[in-house]
Amino acid sequence: MKSRTTRLGLAAVLLFWGGWIAFSGTSSADMEIQKQAKAAGVAVKDCATCHVDKLPKKDTHEQNDAGKWLVAEKDKRKAAKVDGAWLKDYPGK
Repeated sequence: MKSRTTRLGLAAVLLFWGGWIAFSGTSSADMEIQKQAKAAGVAVKDCATCHVDKLPKKDTHEQNDAGKWLVAEKDKRKAAKVDGAWLKDYPGK
């Protein structure tokens, strides 16, 4: 009986871990990026700073030029996630 409970617990942990890995690999914007940009002195009002829509939906989040630049910076710097403070170096408006 102990063995069956152990296997069931292990299966639950592996299922949770697999889901975590599958869904945490996507890059997503959050309020933390906006806070980092504001702390760096960048005039950020809302999500439209980096996205086409003022309040992008989870499944549709088209980025504007600043957002595309941030993603390119993330890749260039080999960072795990975007840092909003990078916006102070953004060459656009």
